[in-house]
Amino acid sequence: MARGPAEMPFLDHLEELRWRLIWSLAALLVGAVIGLVLVTKLNVLGLLERPIMHLIPDQKLMFTSPTTPFIITIKLAIVVGIVLALPFIAYQVWAFLAPALQDEERKYVIPAIWVSFLLFLAGIAMAYFMVLPLGLRFLLGIQSQTLSPIITVDEYLKFATRLLLGFGIIFEMPVVMVVLGAMGIVTPEFLSKYRRHAFVIIATLSAIFTPPDVGTQMMMMTPMFLLYEVSIWLVRLVTRSRRAREVGAPEESSG
Repeated sequence: MARGPAEMPFLDHLEELRWRLIWSLAALLVGAVIGLVLVTKLNVLGLLERPIMHLIPDQKLMFTSPTTPFIITIKLAIVVGIVLALPFIAYQVWAFLAPALQDEERKYVIPAIWVSFLLFLAGIAMAYFMVLPLGLRFLLGIQSQTLSPIITVDEYLKFATRLLLGFGIIFEMPVVMVVLGAMGIVTPEFLSKYRRHAFVIIATLSAIFTPPDVGTQMMMMTPMFLLYEVSIWLVRLVTRSRRAREVGAPEESSG
């Protein structure tokens, strides 16, 4: 009788991991090539610059090295490629871990991959349309009567991409918690018990990823607090289902 995937020898697991990594790197490469086309054809750089254009002299960002435009284009292509490749990479991770999961646990993973991608995009959108413009207006408004900004494109993109990706990552919280709850790693009791500790961590992350003003920090903290509470509710649902299966009892009615 053939052995199942979960019974593969250790070396076979390593071989499978190697191929999963190769496919993931290939997806990143393809994504970067597509990203290069998008960056050059759709003016992604101009899109990222839009929030700051009306706040700086001559509405142009500066650069100090002849190679900067080329380097910026490649970096943007890689970032876009990573975003495009994320669903495929997440699938590769799931495919490698799937043999270790129960059938009931597996049904949460595929929807979680797509929901996580949509939440990632939602976090980036919130940062781009709300937090980034407000943060730039606050920072460039300090001493604006006596100081004139000379902002280079590389420094601005470093600031903007950190903010955008930070929001995208924190919006993944509910999906990560649901998957961990389905696997029995976290429980709603644990999340509720350490709610205050989580809020301190959230406040610290908000201070790191946002400009140093209360308004933009609150714009990150508020959705993070809400996402944490939603995570507790979702983990409670999947944990209730998992515990009911373990004891062989019918799942409690939600009503």
